[in-house]
Amino acid sequence: MASIKKKNGKYYVRVSWYDENNNRQFKNKSFTKISEAKSYAAELEVLKSKEFLSVDSSSPFADYFWNWFETYKEPSVTERTILTYKQTYNAISDYFGKTAIENINRRKYQMFIAAYGKNHAKSTVSKYNSLIHACTKDAIYDGVVQKDFVQNVNVVFNKKKTREIEYLSVAEMSTLAAYISADRSTNFTSKYLILLAIYTGARLGELQTLTWRDINFSFKTISINKSWHEGTRKFKETKNESSQRIIRVNNDVLNIIKELKVNNKDMVFTNQYGTVPTSSAANKTLRECLANCSISKPGFHFHSLRHTHVAFLLSENIDLYIISKRLGHSDISTTSRVYSYLIDEYKMRSDNQIETILDTLSAPKVHQTLSK
Repeated sequence: MASIKKKNGKYYVRVSWYDENNNRQFKNKSFTKISEAKSYAAELEVLKSKEFLSVDSSSPFADYFWNWFETYKEPSVTERTILTYKQTYNAISDYFGKTAIENINRRKYQMFIAAYGKNHAKSTVSKYNSLIHACTKDAIYDGVVQKDFVQNVNVVFNKKKTREIEYLSVAEMSTLAAYISADRSTNFTSKYLILLAIYTGARLGELQTLTWRDINFSFKTISINKSWHEGTRKFKETKNESSQRIIRVNNDVLNIIKELKVNNKDMVFTNQYGTVPTSSAANKTLRECLANCSISKPGFHFHSLRHTHVAFLLSENIDLYIISKRLGHSDISTTSRVYSYLIDEYKMRSDNQIETILDTLSAPKVHQTLSK
């Protein structure tokens, strides 16, 4: 299937196929009009069906995975996500080589996960496994393979390389928020970015791109509907469709953010230089704030504020489904996977509370009076 992708004002058409020697071939062309791109894509599909060899079950596993990505995923994912797919492709290619997808079974795939997991963290192995599983399920649907060889595979990983999610305690979070509230300047907007991240759990790119139209002060909501490309300094689509969401906050943080209106700019976090703080600038300011608050977190970075927000909500017994929606995850399983460490930690606290509650259900003690 030919793919069409818009970039820098042009529409790029791309199709891939396998020749008689099972070597992967490509054909690309750019257009200024979407109608021309669609017409050309249709022509390529006709040529492909007549002259080219389409992808089938005899394709090497890695090549099938990449063709699947180009066909179904590439047009709608971010550049950062594309890199993850490339890394997954390389991992499959390095291990399986030219082994056809039809020759992969559950045992072979489990051996691959075990070999790869020896030197990689749990988050990496789990992410790659989920992408491969999505590919496999589509392969079954298309009749390329008969069985789901990824289902019920045990995810193996290197515990030494698996870092626990770093986040601030409630006390540390309160200290940081109080410090920023007391030491801020509308000329330098990084601290405002940090404060809003604490209150929303939003990604940096989602906050960088906020305009005043995205904030409803009457309903106390922030609309996440786009993201920020630091390289081009332009808006781009959110990470995925589920990332588009409306987040409820409170008056305290909105009153502070409202101060930035004095800069008279459409984008909320435009600073005195007329630009939005970069990731590097925001993280530098965050490290300085933590140091001034005597909070020692060597591995803490801006995205850790998102983890901190989740930890705070969990500590307040907010339902995981609600947290998932607030974060913009596509489903609750993503939240469970990413925050499994935090969930387990708060589960232990909940178990202790449950034990206490169950004690109240114990049968009352019967005091017998012995007759003399």
